Amino acid sequence: MSFFRITLHRSAIGLPQRTRGVLAALGLRKRTQTVFQPVSAQAAGMIMKVKELVKVEEVDRALSPKELRDERRPEPGFWIEKAVPRLSKID
Repeated sequence: MSFFRITLHRSAIGLPQRTRGVLAALGLRKRTQTVFQPVSAQAAGMIMKVKELVKVEEVDRALSPKELRDERRPEPGFWIEKAVPRLSKID
């Protein structure tokens, strides 16, 4: 069974109540929030109503909240991208 991975990218502030209701029905409340909905005609119709506000991908399985957090977390440590030339101290 596949799922729609739906992420809210644009805010619903100032939009009609009907549009905000569609977002609520999808389970989206905050920007960058991600939800998973089973692939169905009903979910596809709701996505089409708010297609300008959301980013949608089709995935094989729904990720758990912990997996979503781990996906966003950067790797520990740091990288030196380019060595900066040091100025010698002028006496």
